[in-house]
Amino acid sequence: MNISLKQEHERFIEEQLNTGRYNTVDQVISEAFRLLEERDQINQKRLEELRCKIASGTEQIAQGRVTDGEVVFARMQDKIRSITESVG
Repeated sequence: MNISLKQEHERFIEEQLNTGRYNTVDQVISEAFRLLEERDQINQKRLEELRCKIASGTEQIAQGRVTDGEVVFARMQDKIRSITESVG
């Protein structure tokens, strides 16, 4: 497979080689692919966790186990007030 690189990518590869961390272009590109795969795996895991949380929340809503948002914010404000009053 032949690929064409943009000039800025070629410069970046050269910069990486000049640091001494990599000895060949293949090493730089292999590291780039490794990091890309790692990022994709992390993103996939986050997406799956989000889907699970959405499913759980949807189930809780269907079962009527919800709290009004205004009630939640009022409770949070009360907690913040009590903390600031005890500190100050």
